[in-house]
Amino acid sequence: MTLLKIARMGHPVLLQPTQPVADTQAPAIRTLVADMIETMLDAGGAGLAAPQVHHGLALFVYHVPLARSTGEDDPPRPPSVLFNPVLEPVGDEMVDRLEGCLSIPGLRGWVPRHARVAYKGLDAHGHVVQGVASGFLANVLQHEYDHLNGILYPMRMTSLGRMGFDSEMARYGERP
Repeated sequence: MTLLKIARMGHPVLLQPTQPVADTQAPAIRTLVADMIETMLDAGGAGLAAPQVHHGLALFVYHVPLARSTGEDDPPRPPSVLFNPVLEPVGDEMVDRLEGCLSIPGLRGWVPRHARVAYKGLDAHGHVVQGVASGFLANVLQHEYDHLNGILYPMRMTSLGRMGFDSEMARYGERP
């Protein structure tokens, strides 16, 4: 497997909508997914979308580490892939989430997100998966789905005054 170069904010690949993956079982796609998972874990991320590694395809990898799980409605999840996802809000409840991004290293910001989302897509075997996510998983899915539509988290923020460097946010508290 190979660690992939992560595109940083300012690269045009991050602002383009993606194309559906036609064959989730193609050898090149399977290799890309394996490399993306290795890259995500190596970089300490919870998710990584194909545009972030210079591929304009509708797929992302993600996981929920035990430390980020918020309970039985949001259990830990091993590294997984979602091809050609569709997300829909469930209800009107919004929550502020402190987000970072592997494409915007060193910064974090408070982003309003839906508390719950319904998701549907294809898994690593090309089978349809669907469900309703809440907690950390809902946040990761929305963040990565935005990447597939050319949206970076600062574009969702209501105030750039709620953004800062990781070290400063940790030092002075991570309050919304």
